[in-house]
Amino acid sequence: MKRLGIIIFSVLLLGACSTPKVVEVNKVSDTRLTCTQLEAEIIDSNRFEQKARDAKGVTGTNVAAAVLFWPAMIGTYKNANDAINAARDRKAHLMKLRSKKGCR
Repeated sequence: MKRLGIIIFSVLLLGACSTPKVVEVNKVSDTRLTCTQLEAEIIDSNRFEQKARDAKGVTGTNVAAAVLFWPAMIGTYKNANDAINAARDRKAHLMKLRSKKGCR
């Protein structure tokens, strides 16, 4: 019974681990952004991509997931890949808008 409690606690703990945020690639308000705001959004996209890359590294959470509940690790890696791709796509979208607006 004690072992079952530990397993359930571990699963809940790993399920509560933070995963990288998958950003929205296109926002309705993007076309109304100024050049300065577009630059800020591009910087944010870079930051989201880096956080997602960091989540794929050797972290305490990933090690615990590998040892205790390996499917959680697979989920974290998949989510990180989705977050990286979304951040890249958002950055490309914003750069196109920046170019269309003639921003430097």
